[in-house]
Amino acid sequence: MFTHHVFFWLKNKTSDSDKKDLLQGLQTLAAIQPKISIHIGVPATTNRPVIDTSYDFSLLLIFNNLQEQESYQVDSVHEAFVKNCAHLWEKVVIYDSVDAE
Repeated sequence: MFTHHVFFWLKNKTSDSDKKDLLQGLQTLAAIQPKISIHIGVPATTNRPVIDTSYDFSLLLIFNNLQEQESYQVDSVHEAFVKNCAHLWEKVVIYDSVDAE
């Protein structure tokens, strides 16, 4: 299994329009195949010192393997998302992981 977890920080955190536009852009990524699952989220209301809630949106994609994730990266839908939405975020952090052996 290969997980691809992306966190987005908006440039304009108070803009409802920017939030809507980024969410709509993230939702277009659901069309990309193959993948096991997709989850688009926002910070939960949990509050402990080890929890980072400073991001605005997260995207979690689970693939069967690295090859599927690499295919996702060059998919035209993903490329259009980056082109159309990159102006909305000030920071992106990605955590990729594979099964522990």
